[in-house]
Amino acid sequence: MEHRPGLDPATAEIRRAVRAALQSVDGPVLVGLSGGADSLALAAAVAFEAPKAGVAARAVVIDHGLQEGSDQVAARAVGTAQQLGLDAHAVRVEVAAPEGNGGPEASARDARRAALLDAARAAGAVAVLLAHTLDDQAETVLIGLARGSGAASLGAMAPEREEEGIRILRPLLDLRRTQTRSSCAALGLPVWEDPHNLDRRFLRVRVRQDVMPVLEAELGPGVADALARTSDQLREDAAAFAEMIDETIEDIVEHAEAGIAVSVAALAANPPALRHRIIRHVVASEFGVSLTRSQTLEVARLVTDWRGQGPIDLPGCRAAREGTRLVFTTRMPV
Repeated sequence: MEHRPGLDPATAEIRRAVRAALQSVDGPVLVGLSGGADSLALAAAVAFEAPKAGVAARAVVIDHGLQEGSDQVAARAVGTAQQLGLDAHAVRVEVAAPEGNGGPEASARDARRAALLDAARAAGAVAVLLAHTLDDQAETVLIGLARGSGAASLGAMAPEREEEGIRILRPLLDLRRTQTRSSCAALGLPVWEDPHNLDRRFLRVRVRQDVMPVLEAELGPGVADALARTSDQLREDAAAFAEMIDETIEDIVEHAEAGIAVSVAALAANPPALRHRIIRHVVASEFGVSLTRSQTLEVARLVTDWRGQGPIDLPGCRAAREGTRLVFTTRMPV
């Protein structure tokens, strides 16, 4: 905690979090900037802390082009970053038509992710800093719960992960959205209010405006913190399961004609949680598809409750019991 006279407490907390993140990097960093309060507060803290840490830093604004005047918003954010002392530029991306259940939010997220990684590589950055807060984390967990997601999904956003050789850091995951707003106000930063954050077509907006306030009112304060703690615990559990799967899978999996086979006896010897994860992992790794809970249970019955039933058609593959092996093969299109 910084104790300089007159320093806004929220700004001090954000700088402390950013300082800790910068201590873990060994090269240039890139800040993802939108112009909203969260990313502006992050950019301001990076601009203050990076020179003291000897870390080269710059910012990039991803313009999704989804709103009229988005180029002007991006230009203002670039200008603000430059006034803070960060070299900055904007990148325009094309957002693909939404597919599946993710909708436009998922399409925009995918386009943003790809653009950030490209910008990081172009800048020679070893890490990208993103401004997700504890509130974002809590909303993500709540949405996952509503969708019946598993532990891996409920683990939500990690403070650090690696993607395509670039570290993704989220220094503000322990801080609240109110703190980023307070910091921006104290620093006199012009905050852009994204109209999409008020658009009730988006599930996250409805969770933020309706669900979280009701939970806080009915269950008492601290719901967001509790959801974030749940995420931390589930992420630890998921990491432990992943390590167990890596240690187990080499001994029980073998190649089969046009696919892959798993030992039935080895699967049956594992507890259901690990058995189901191995099944999902094998299918995802070999065929690039994700199984639902019901599909996973149906495949598991070929191991634990087999009575001669035939093959099961799955997305992109087929599962069948062949003697002492559970065999997954490519399913030819009809």
